[in-house]
Amino acid sequence: MTPYEQFGGEPFFAALVAAFYARVTTDPVLRALYPGADLGPAEERLRLFLAQYWGGPGTYSELRGPPRLRMRHAPFAIDQEAHDRWLLQMRAALDEQRLEPDLDTVLWTYLVAAAAHLRNR
Repeated sequence: MTPYEQFGGEPFFAALVAAFYARVTTDPVLRALYPGADLGPAEERLRLFLAQYWGGPGTYSELRGPPRLRMRHAPFAIDQEAHDRWLLQMRAALDEQRLEPDLDTVLWTYLVAAAAHLRNR
């Protein structure tokens, strides 16, 4: 069984990312990083990326090519404050999902490392 399946597949990733972006809309530090009024495309990209990363469908790469996350985030000023706010809001969204502790730890460890990797200021 893939981690994607262990987490709960598409419904899990859709719920996690929706909960995260609901918080982005009211977080002035994070909201400022997203150009435009519609967060839907960003939400879809994160959902597709996380699903693919954890063993789900390869839709992200089919639509966008290789992830190259650092390059894709380079135009945005991701400083320590933005990094910390991203983790704060993602932790709250993850808590809502009530994963088994072992799965929560696996996913959270990845998210912390990914956030550190994308900090660019």
